[in-house]
Amino acid sequence: MAVIGADGPGWLTAQLHGPAPALQAAALQATKLRPTADILSDAYAIRQQVQSLRRAAAEHPAVAAAGAAGAAAGAGHGVAVAGSAAAATPDTGAALASVMRLPQLLRPIYIAEVQARLRNAVLTERPLVERLVYFWSNHFAVSIDKQVLLGVAGSMEREAIRPHVLGNFRELLLAVEQHPAMLLYLDNQRSVGPSSELAQRAARRERTLGLNENLAREILELHTLGVDAGYTQADVTSFAKVLTGWSLGGGEGAGPLQAGNTGEFLFRPLLHEPGTQAVFGRHYAQPGQAQGRAALSDLALSSATARHIATKLARHFIADDPPPAAVARIARAFEKSDGDLPQVYRALIASPEAWQAPLAKYKTPQDYLVSIHRGLTLPVDDKPRSIAGFDVLGQRQFAPGSPAGWPDRSDDWDGASALMRRIEFADAVAQRVGGSRAVVELGPQLLGANYSDATRTSLSHAASDAQALTLLLSAPEFLRR
Repeated sequence: MAVIGADGPGWLTAQLHGPAPALQAAALQATKLRPTADILSDAYAIRQQVQSLRRAAAEHPAVAAAGAAGAAAGAGHGVAVAGSAAAATPDTGAALASVMRLPQLLRPIYIAEVQARLRNAVLTERPLVERLVYFWSNHFAVSIDKQVLLGVAGSMEREAIRPHVLGNFRELLLAVEQHPAMLLYLDNQRSVGPSSELAQRAARRERTLGLNENLAREILELHTLGVDAGYTQADVTSFAKVLTGWSLGGGEGAGPLQAGNTGEFLFRPLLHEPGTQAVFGRHYAQPGQAQGRAALSDLALSSATARHIATKLARHFIADDPPPAAVARIARAFEKSDGDLPQVYRALIASPEAWQAPLAKYKTPQDYLVSIHRGLTLPVDDKPRSIAGFDVLGQRQFAPGSPAGWPDRSDDWDGASALMRRIEFADAVAQRVGGSRAVVELGPQLLGANYSDATRTSLSHAASDAQALTLLLSAPEFLRR
């Protein structure tokens, strides 16, 4: 609180100067954070090995079927599979061993990514920028419910979101929608235009290749315009056709589909739907990838997008029910600046509504955990237990469960069972570090003017420093922001 002083808006605005901070160098050295393409290249190599071994095991149909079932169970639960089926033939046993290599590859990467972003949030001198990274990562949500995302959800944040969080929304949007993690999460690499060259080839062999609308729908509904903007199903279908061909490099076999660098974005003309498409009142006749870039550019600058982004920012930073005046002010800044994000953030910070009702938001588990680490200067080590708190408190990182991301209203987080988990977590922290802290001094340091007489009194009556720290970390004003 002493660092902030009496000028909260000035302290926040100053953090917007300069490029967004990369992850701490110490974190990069202590963990193995790799480019997305490298991770996917290794993952695809494992999958190809599994497929090759399974084809070989098909010479023993009964055993291969049993082995495949066991492999699926093991891959789903992240545990090794053993038994007579796996040992019946060398091919099947090798296939099962290869299946288990995928979670063994991806899970350590996931842990390293979460540790690195937590460490950054704890150590940074620009906490607003870190919160903005978290905000946009949730806005453009992907989920590790899909196995391969376990390895690349964090790298998407590092590569597509963090570098653009203080840039332009149009550039941020394009970087995210082209990122392999987003394409894989919403299956756009499988989307084939109905009249594309590849679809015509398939039709001649009496096969049908389908259009996938997932990415188009989520861009319109969640990433840009918002669900109430007035777009239609026809817009979704046309936009999905615009985005055909937005895919990844690499592939199995030979020929035209074996192109590009494995795991990197690649536009595949064979999959792209030819012709002009109409999306949200505009027509796009550009060839190839340029068509999608033009449509995204227009969507990024739409007034509907400005309102949607302004509403989400105001809900996240000001109140569950965003004040209309603040939303209008932020949306005007978005439109006037053509999506220049620092100007949008300055309009948010300058909104009087942001300062009129302190503690209007209930902390999410993520907020709560970060605030404990920052407030108590707790280290984030390289052991998996350092991120276990996210799971315990109910917000496993990069696992929102849907493209809509984690909810951002207090009612979604402040239930009785959730509060009990926080009290138990606070007690566990206090038992570990409470005896080494002057808790009575911590109260005003962590809570400033929000430090209530009721909390001050309860701390003074605590039987021990550990109990006092539990009470402080469970205090109503510490649970809110």
